[in-house]
Amino acid sequence: MTPPELPTPAQTLRRSTLALLAFWLLVGGVLWWGFSWWEGRQRAGLEPYLLAGGELVIPRSPDGHFYVRGEINHEPVTFLVDTGASSVAISSRVARAARLPEGRPITVSTANGRREARLVHGVPVKAGPLAHNDVSVTTGLNMGDDSGALLGQSFLRHFDVRIDSDRMVLHTR
Repeated sequence: MTPPELPTPAQTLRRSTLALLAFWLLVGGVLWWGFSWWEGRQRAGLEPYLLAGGELVIPRSPDGHFYVRGEINHEPVTFLVDTGASSVAISSRVARAARLPEGRPITVSTANGRREARLVHGVPVKAGPLAHNDVSVTTGLNMGDDSGALLGQSFLRHFDVRIDSDRMVLHTR
């Protein structure tokens, strides 16, 4: 009977390297899954929700603003809720995608000064489940990104708006 052959140092090194690689891949996979799960829970906590009384609750995002998904003339947008804005405001790209008419020219005052824009009346706007079908919308404003949309007073004035530290509550009047 011959004794079993011992592995060579190169074979041992290959096996231990593969074992270490498998171990670190497993650790990386578990960490990725854990952070993905945690991020999903954090994101879910920022989603607006409806209370039994019909109130829309919009949690404050980490940047201090309130965001809600909605629609302008059935075109999906994400609104930044701006209680200081006099109207709903969108970029020209969003206005084209929503198939809005050109509107009448106006001059608006923004945080960046006076700008030329267009005003369109009678636009259906929806924020979460809340909707109003006769909203004035200002188009042609550059808000940092072409898909930007501000939810201003031309929509908000149809609802009671309350801000409680970390959430905004909209209630139908």
